[in-house]
Order: sequence, then structure tokens, then C-alpha cells
Amino acid sequence: MKLRFLYLLIALLPCLLSAQTSRFFILTDVHVTPGNTNDTKLREAVDEINNSEADAVLVLGDLTNEGSDEQLVNVKSILDGIKLPAYHIPGNHENNWSQSATKTFIDLWGNDRFVAEVNNLVIVGCNCGPFMKMGDGHVKQEDLHWLKATLDSVVTPGKMVVSVNHYPLRKDDLDNYADYIRILEKYPTIIHLNGHYHRYIPYPAGDIQGMMVAALDRKDEGFGYSIVDVAPDSIYVYSKTLGAEPELKATFPVKTVNKPLETESVTYTVPEGFSVEKLWTDSASIFTRLGIDSRNLYFGNSLGHAKAIDKKTGELKWVTPTGASLFSRHESNGAKVYVPGGVHALMVMDSNNGDMLKSIPSNGAYAADGVIVDNNLYQGGYKKFEKWDMQADTLVWRMDSLGNYCQASPVVDGNEIFFGAWDTYLRAADATTGKLLWKWSNGKSANMLGPGNVVPVVTENKVIIVAPDRYMTAIDRKTGETIWRVNNHKYRESLGHSADGKHVYAKTMDGELVIVDATSPEFNELACVDMKLGYEHAPCIVAESNGVIYAGSRSGKIAAVDARSFEHLWTIPVGVSEVNGIDIDPETGDVYCSLIEGTIFRISKN
Repeated sequence: MKLRFLYLLIALLPCLLSAQTSRFFILTDVHVTPGNTNDTKLREAVDEINNSEADAVLVLGDLTNEGSDEQLVNVKSILDGIKLPAYHIPGNHENNWSQSATKTFIDLWGNDRFVAEVNNLVIVGCNCGPFMKMGDGHVKQEDLHWLKATLDSVVTPGKMVVSVNHYPLRKDDLDNYADYIRILEKYPTIIHLNGHYHRYIPYPAGDIQGMMVAALDRKDEGFGYSIVDVAPDSIYVYSKTLGAEPELKATFPVKTVNKPLETESVTYTVPEGFSVEKLWTDSASIFTRLGIDSRNLYFGNSLGHAKAIDKKTGELKWVTPTGASLFSRHESNGAKVYVPGGVHALMVMDSNNGDMLKSIPSNGAYAADGVIVDNNLYQGGYKKFEKWDMQADTLVWRMDSLGNYCQASPVVDGNEIFFGAWDTYLRAADATTGKLLWKWSNGKSANMLGPGNVVPVVTENKVIIVAPDRYMTAIDRKTGETIWRVNNHKYRESLGHSADGKHVYAKTMDGELVIVDATSPEFNELACVDMKLGYEHAPCIVAESNGVIYAGSRSGKIAAVDARSFEHLWTIPVGVSEVNGIDIDPETGDVYCSLIEGTIFRISKN
């Protein structure tokens, strides 16, 4: 009798395990700066969690405010106090502003994605940017491949999937959300949990139930975390304010979706009088603008691979691994390519074969675009700006008085150089000696509102910028004094100028192109053109070539405007993700652009 009961128990064990309720604590958007209120409250939350029972703790990003190494090390020291199994992914505040170009998070936690099995559940999460500049969330191409391969491997009969991320799986939040959902819908995915919006909001993620959960700081409701219980037939989401009883916020039935994995392609009609060609599709994401010489295009990807392709045919010439994601444009002087790296080094490679000629150690990662003038490389870095002699690969001078990292390309005009940094300042320096001539600030104390990622427009007597404070500003070139500031449109970080230097082009957050007279002593708007882009925040520069003004968007669209009549010519979608830049071939006038999803296009005017 006892033996028969034992056999029955063994037979029923899988059913009993599958009927088990799994509990998770979720911390998200904790936004800890050493010593701030959130620092104290996160420590209290960890103490409370350690005196409670659950299967795991999920930490869903925005651990810090600016993603600095100091902030990351501090918050990790707090989170390491959690006694339960804990799994961590970064958020936009670790990816958008990062002195290490996102490398420190991986160094500290070992990865920026995870998979874990709890009872009959597979919990899977990965990073979703945006990476080192303003943009929509984005799941790296290699992470999408990893997600499918991982779920193929670990989702066995009886298992269900819980997906987590920092961003919602929705249009206008995550640019490649549809690709992510298509993978999840192939498996028995019962819910997607995320932070980012700081409050509880249910939403549909395709046919999957999505749920946003609240931040550590709930404002008037105090501080706390979330509890998610997955029972056999229902999912319960609770708000847990520190010291209080859990409050039920949402209940969902456990239902799974099993769909075949489908593909979807972006289609467009090539505008009359132009050719649009896809030259390259990468296996990883591309965050860099394109370096161009007489033969090749140079770029780097999120796997840290520096690459060269033939600019006419798109044929791969060489690949050189560097060890960390690349965000800076690779500059070539014909013989050599300069690759500012995420591995805290400025690397010099042979343009013919990618051989590493030299790797010059740096005190931090590079995220800025450099520029070559008269065989000198002007390159921003972490808390520094440098001039390198490209003949001898030696440092000419270094300005190391910056309070944060540089990001956008500088402008060299005559013997003066102009550049911004994420310490609220725009600077002017002597290009020969590196001596600071002046520095300008918009008066905002927040680094994120300064001119950290804008390429200035420089005229004979003015420097013109836009910034996230939504102003366009003209600054006296000699004195650094403000000439005028206007916020008649929602300016941000996207700027450019006409081929003759007489016009300033600014893309607004409403998808408009504002054309301003660069020669006028007063602000003089000449036109405002709707480029059919919709809501915009991509810092992609605006550029003119062969009488056409080009602008790129956060959602893979490229717009063209006639440079004489200011008439909108066309807008086409060449992808779904942010356009990194509009780069002009100085020899042909052809336009090259890379998209974060890993594609490169050439646009020519016939």
C-alpha cells in the first residue's frame, strides 16, 4: 500500500510542481545617486525584502541617474545585500548617459541580459537601451538572436515564459518591439513586466499581457517595490509600500500564446530622381556614424567589431574585434583608421586590412565623434578633449578640465575649435595650443539639459547651437556671450547648415525643419517645413548635399527638403530604428547613413 502511494506521488510530482505559485519582488527605477533619498530608501527596501519570502528579485533598470561608474558601484553595493537570487538589467539611465559607454554595467554584473528558471517558469530579460544618445528603446540585434536561441533551448513542455525589460513592448517606446514580440509569441509567454513609466499600467504587447510596475519613489504614496505572484491560473501584481501591507493592483489570467515566428519587412518607393541602396546588414546593432575615405566606409557595432566595407559595393573588407561596444565614428586619413574605443583606448588600425597598429590607453571610454583637419585628429573623451598628430600618432595637447564626457563631433574653424560636453558647457579653444578661450552654459544645472550632443554651427562671428532645454542659441564667437536665445519651436539636439554656410537647419521635436538666416545679427526664421516625421528626438545631424537637405529620424525615416525652395521632397522609411547620422561623401556628394538595427544605406541624387 505504501509503495503504491509512493509510485502515485512520483507520478503526480510534475503536476504538483506545475501547480506551485511563484513569487517575485521587483525593483525598478530606483534612481540612486550616492547619498540621495533614494539611496536610503533602497537600503530599507533591501532590508524588508530580506525579511520576506520569494523565489527571486528582478531589478529592471534605471538603477542610477547618470550611469557613472561611481553611481553604478554604489548601487551595486546596496543590491548585493539582497539574500534572494537576484537578476539585473540596465535601463535608459545606464545606457543613455554612461562614462564607460555602457561597459561598466557588464563588468560589474557580468552581463546585461539573463535567463533564469524558477519552478515551471523561464524568466528572461535583456537590455533595451537607448544606447549613448537620446532615442527610443532598442534591443540589440545579437540580443534578439540570443533570445530566440535561449528560449528554443530552455522552454520544454510544461514551462511558461515571463519576459522582463525596462521598456514597454509598444510602438514609440521600443523601436523593434514587433521583432521582440514575434519571438516571444512563438513560446508560451504569459506576461511581460517592465518599468520606465514609474507607475502601474497594464497594456497589450501584441497578444501577450504587458504590465508596467512602479518606481521605488511613488511620490505621495511613499517608497516601495512590487510583488508578482504567478499562480496556476492567475497572475497577481501588488504594490508594496515600505512598512505597509501589499495592495493588489492588477490580476490577469494565465494564458499562453503559441504562434509561428513571422518576419516583417519595411517597404518604400524610391523617390523619383534618387537612388536608395542598402549596402550592408549587420549581425549586431550599429551605434556609430560612418567614416568615409576614397575607398571604404568604416563603422563599429555593438559587439565591439570595427569594420570596413567597400563604399561602392558594400563588400566586407575587414573586421577587427576590440572588446567592447563601439559608439564613436571611425576616422580615416586614407592609410590609417582611428577607432575611439569602449575599452578605454584610442586604437589605430591599418585601413587596408584592419591590423591593429597601436592601442593608446585612455582614462575612460570614448563615446564622441572626432574630426580630422590637416592630418590632426580632434577627439573628445571622458572628461577630456584631445588633439592627435596623425602622422606620428602622438598627443599634441589634452584639455582635461571637463566635468563629464564629450559626445558629438567638434567643429574646427580656422585656429579655433568648438565642442560641447555633458557637464552643461559649450567650449571654445585654441586649436594650436588647446588653451580655453571661453565656455558657455545655458544656466541649467542638470547635465542632461546642456549642449552635450550637438554639433555647433560656426559662422564668422557666431556659434549657434540647440540643446535639450529646447532653445536655439547664438553665442558670440569671440567672447562667448549670448547674442540671442529663442524657444519658438521645440528644438533639441539635431542641427546642421547649408553648403554655403548662410543657413542653419534645425530639426524640431515635432518633426519640422526650421531654416534660420545664419548671417543675420538677430534671429531670423526663413521657413518651417513639416518633414512628415512626427514626434522626434533623434540627435541625428541635418546635412545638405547637391541641393538637398537630409534629416534622419528616431524611427528609421529619412526626409529630404529642397535647399533652394525649402519644399518638402519626400520622406521614406528605410528601417524601424534610429538613424545614427547623415554622412556626406566629399568626393561624390553621396549620402550614407547607418541605422541602429544594423543597416547601412547610400542615397544618391540622379
